[in-house]
Amino acid sequence: MGKSHLNGTESTVETKTVAVARGVLFVHSAPRALCPHVEWAAGRAIDRAVNFDWIDQPVLKGTQRTEFVWEGERGTGAKIASALRGWEHLRFEVTEDAGLGADGGRWMHTPDLGIYYAQTDTAGNTVIPEDRIRYAIEVAGSNTLELHRELRLALGQAWDDELEPFRHAGDGARVVWLHRAG
Repeated sequence: MGKSHLNGTESTVETKTVAVARGVLFVHSAPRALCPHVEWAAGRAIDRAVNFDWIDQPVLKGTQRTEFVWEGERGTGAKIASALRGWEHLRFEVTEDAGLGADGGRWMHTPDLGIYYAQTDTAGNTVIPEDRIRYAIEVAGSNTLELHRELRLALGQAWDDELEPFRHAGDGARVVWLHRAG
């Protein structure tokens, strides 16, 4: 609240400061029929209509991929991720850049794993809170393999592993699928 003085009288003026955030929505794979619904949900989350430039996702036949740079109020990344989470056959990531006095965030979603969230720093690195690290140490005890498992879980490693082929396919890189025999 600010105060202004006019002709010896005092009036109170309310001002609202809106923190602007930026980020990227990466839809790694969406069935063609779902694409318009993804646009609608993302647009609703950022309070404006959007049209994405969809291209074929070579890793999974019949699916599309897109990248969309967004701008909105702080917390918009969470709104986008919430609007899209849980949709069958949809793989996506949402990032929200860290800003002055505000942490960033990263949300990853796969049909098999569901949603993952991590706080990020100004360089985009995942930040693991102290309590989560203490929990991992407590659960693992002296078992080094269990500590590694807990830390990989805290870092979202399973989500990264599942999304990685979809990320590289979008860069025009050739993806070779290896199948286990026997």
